[in-house]
Amino acid sequence: MTPSSLPFVRLKPKSNPQAIRHGFPWVYDNEIVTDRRTKALEPGGLAVLEDSERRSLALVTVNPNSRIFCRVLARDIDTRIDQGWFAERFRRALAMRARLYPAPFYRLIHAEADGLPGVVVDRFGDVAVVQPNAAWAEARIDALVAALVEVTGVTCVIKNATGRARMLEGLDEETVVMVGQAPGAPVPVGMNGATYMADLIGGQKTGLFYDQRPNHGFAAGLSNGARVLDVFSHVGGFSLAALAGGAQSALAVDGSAAALNLAEAGAEAAGVADRFATRRGDAFDVLGALAEEGARFDVVICDPPAFAPSRPALEKGLRAYERVARMAAPLVAEGGYLGLCSCSHAADLARFRGASVRGIGRAGRQAQLIHTGFAGPDHPLMPQLAESGYLKALFFRL
Repeated sequence: MTPSSLPFVRLKPKSNPQAIRHGFPWVYDNEIVTDRRTKALEPGGLAVLEDSERRSLALVTVNPNSRIFCRVLARDIDTRIDQGWFAERFRRALAMRARLYPAPFYRLIHAEADGLPGVVVDRFGDVAVVQPNAAWAEARIDALVAALVEVTGVTCVIKNATGRARMLEGLDEETVVMVGQAPGAPVPVGMNGATYMADLIGGQKTGLFYDQRPNHGFAAGLSNGARVLDVFSHVGGFSLAALAGGAQSALAVDGSAAALNLAEAGAEAAGVADRFATRRGDAFDVLGALAEEGARFDVVICDPPAFAPSRPALEKGLRAYERVARMAAPLVAEGGYLGLCSCSHAADLARFRGASVRGIGRAGRQAQLIHTGFAGPDHPLMPQLAESGYLKALFFRL
């Protein structure tokens, strides 16, 4: 389809075209002129975005079923969205990751920040896991995958279709192997001296959370000779890094038996199983039980799921973060360290920090904030889009 034959969507007179001109990548459904024609546009189709004066602003993809009605793909409305276009974006993303990391284990594409709105690609050596979380990418998945193989040389591509984002776009949840053969066992991934086992088919999200890599490293630096507690541990993110950093012992707490089994396999692979233990259960229940047992740790880290995944959930989420801090702080030995994390984009750094400090105070502890961490550089922040900077990690000395 040529640009001249593309349908158009037009901003309302009160909408701000300058935001788009200055790089904001989204147009919400309440910002455009809607009629029978725009409501009938095909989800994932292309259109030309115009301002209220009918001046072209960008080539966009549309989804009438989504709160995000338009996603900007290119400023040039003559751009062809084909395999070559995808390949150029993969080359640009790969060049940065290859400079940052000695081995091909990283997030290769971080959605809007890498020029592919709603698309996540995590790389595990010769395997890539793709999350096409927007209708336009799902509609062009074959071209996307062909370009990914062309640029990176991966021999297996898995399309992971789980997650809240696809549901919001009206997409299915079928995970399939697009190219090659999926690994028959979890893939070992080395980070910060630890070994993590990534289940690329049955695990959470793409199988591993690369975003916490620098925060794992910081925690490891605090952990030499320490007793460490890792709550909401998933596959042992902080606890295995702490053991690699010389921790005396580490206890990983999670509600998933499968995740803890992977954590134990990682500890075994790294030769630290004798210093590693797991405890399955609801995190809040386990925190309460440990307090009753009189347990104390030199380093405690809590990395919960997104308690505030959207603005309507913000206040409830902040109360949950406060509760985590209140229940974790008593378990920290005098002069020890507490790490608190949030992956909720709706809870900005100031609000999350406020909730954490309130919780520590309600526990009767005094704290020094010694470090604030964010996602690693393979998760770049798009300056115009606050949502791309979702991860926060606060480290306190109590």
